[in-house]
Amino acid sequence: MAALLDGALDYIASMGAAGYAAYIALYALSCVAFLPVSVLTFGAGALFGVGPGFALVWAGATLGACASFLLGRHWLRGWVEKRLARHPLFLAIDAAISVQGWRVVFLTRLAPVFPFALLNYAYGLTRVRFREYALASWLGMAPGTLLFVYLGAAAGEAVKAGTSGRARTPAEWALFGVGLAATVAAVALVGRAAKRALAAHTVILPSAE
Repeated sequence: MAALLDGALDYIASMGAAGYAAYIALYALSCVAFLPVSVLTFGAGALFGVGPGFALVWAGATLGACASFLLGRHWLRGWVEKRLARHPLFLAIDAAISVQGWRVVFLTRLAPVFPFALLNYAYGLTRVRFREYALASWLGMAPGTLLFVYLGAAAGEAVKAGTSGRARTPAEWALFGVGLAATVAAVALVGRAAKRALAAHTVILPSAE
């Protein structure tokens, strides 16, 4: 499946501007269908660069998360309930949402403690409002998205340098490395703080220590 998505990325890259819309649609559909979106996330950085790649992944992930939420709430509720029956972590999150609402959605996006695709459907079973879920997911997914797109861009730059014959200068690599290190550190700190805050609202989540 990863190879299939990789091939789709190559095709999208050849589409020009229309490829942006195609990429967003492919990412959203992959979220709904439980496909490995990590391939698409890294690929966006490699193909489009950090800025455009981040925007595309962010849009696709948000649309996919919202579509899965609506499916779980209205059309696939029975199927989702069977998948999550007696799951202790989901029960803890559900209980926390009844008190904290969208804050718990935001924290679980900052510090993923549940498979992304399944969590999107699972939130459809909770009491959180759709607009609050959508906004909290959109904001909470930003740091992690930036990190993985940045890593994909770094890999893409390394491949281009090896095939084009034009090597980046030490200063360029240093600047890129500093940016990557800063992004990793920021995401790690944010995730650690989010996990602590989330643990304070549940009785199941492990300590971040």
